[in-house]
Amino acid sequence: CGSGGMFVQSAHFIERMHKNAQEVVTFYGAEKNPTTIRLAKMNLAVHGLEGRILKAITYYEDPHNFLGKADFVMANPPFNVDDVDAEKIKNDPRLPFGLPGVNKKGAVSNGNYLWISYFYSYLNPQGRAGFVMSSQASSAGGQEAEVRRKLIETGHVSAMVSIRSNFFYTRSVPCELWFFDKSKPAHLKDKVLMLDARNVYRKVTRKIYDFSPEQLANLTSIVWLYHGRQDRFLALVENHLQRTLDDAQASQQPMAEFVAGLEGLMGKIAAVDAETRTAFALLGNDITAFARTIEIERKAWESTAKDNAGLLAAAKALEPIAETSRDLIKQIDQLYKFVEKQAKDSGERGLNKLIKDLEEQRKAAVEQLKQVRYLFKQAHWLQERFPNAELRDVEGLVKLVDSAEIKANDWSLTPGRYVGVAPEIEDEDFDFEETLRDIHIELKGLNEEAGLLAAQIHRNFEELGI
Repeated sequence: CGSGGMFVQSAHFIERMHKNAQEVVTFYGAEKNPTTIRLAKMNLAVHGLEGRILKAITYYEDPHNFLGKADFVMANPPFNVDDVDAEKIKNDPRLPFGLPGVNKKGAVSNGNYLWISYFYSYLNPQGRAGFVMSSQASSAGGQEAEVRRKLIETGHVSAMVSIRSNFFYTRSVPCELWFFDKSKPAHLKDKVLMLDARNVYRKVTRKIYDFSPEQLANLTSIVWLYHGRQDRFLALVENHLQRTLDDAQASQQPMAEFVAGLEGLMGKIAAVDAETRTAFALLGNDITAFARTIEIERKAWESTAKDNAGLLAAAKALEPIAETSRDLIKQIDQLYKFVEKQAKDSGERGLNKLIKDLEEQRKAAVEQLKQVRYLFKQAHWLQERFPNAELRDVEGLVKLVDSAEIKANDWSLTPGRYVGVAPEIEDEDFDFEETLRDIHIELKGLNEEAGLLAAQIHRNFEELGI
């Protein structure tokens, strides 16, 4: 269980459902490192949670005597361990599908399927499990494939999710999330949801990726459809569209502050060119028109039916707001560049603070406007892939497969083997003209700087008498 991070996150999840985690759950964990055990206990205590963390090496011990008792199991276990003594564990009741491969040294060749078997065996008849596993496990061959076959034939494998590399601070390799459900409904008994989420991510740093809250919610909503929870799916789409409108409304204030700051800076420049003044007037008119459109759509939204047909219609009506927000970002960025350059070229003193303030106002307005289109695109992502608010196969993303298809694919549980390759998506946010304009402005500035430097060098040579 490490330092208990999954316990704390589970408690937060329960709290978001307006329940008290202390009244609903008790946490049980095993950990071999005494220092980590102390950290886990402290982590639980500071969050007011109840839990029992015991020292154990799971391969050889079950300190909680947990066979068949757990409601939920969560874990991120060590991958690819190859030194577990096979003789010591060969009769372990937690291995209902038998041992995976054993090497010449009498050790289990790879411990991944030991963990998978433990998690399965701990569940009670209504239990569910979710855990991280090395991506190689889902298609491993040999005796591991035999264990996997027996596991699949129970009908308790619910879903498999592939995620790209660098999603964990301690894991640089791609991983898969495995989900078991011992109380699957009869119509899903021989079905497994294959979800390939490797193309869904955001970049945190150069080497770390994760899901944004909205991306995670969208992926979760696919599982809701798998379980027939159309109501949850529609509620999420509604939330995305509601937030689109809310953030569009919220963008008015930072845009007004940017316009005021821009006007103030332009007033300090002796000669602002006609092109900039025209662009400034156009921005003001476009912001006013944007505000009118938002008000119209807010009123329409109040009376919109929140069923699938109503939400599809609402999304179509809100699309111009999302597109306008992108256009306004372009206008704001261009105007800032024009005025900043003219302010610096003017030679007027005391403008640096105004320029710096204007840059902060620009950032605030742009970030708020970005949220408008981002949230709309989250709703569009769902509606485009699941237009009837029902689960369907989506190439490169998701497919519901049955045991016959899995058997035909060597009992593989690798989602990418079933969903196919996602079609290449053109980057619709790339604006060729804007990019050329930016390059032109930068090049013009560099050429002017080069001219000034050349003149300075010439004067220096003259002063040196060269």
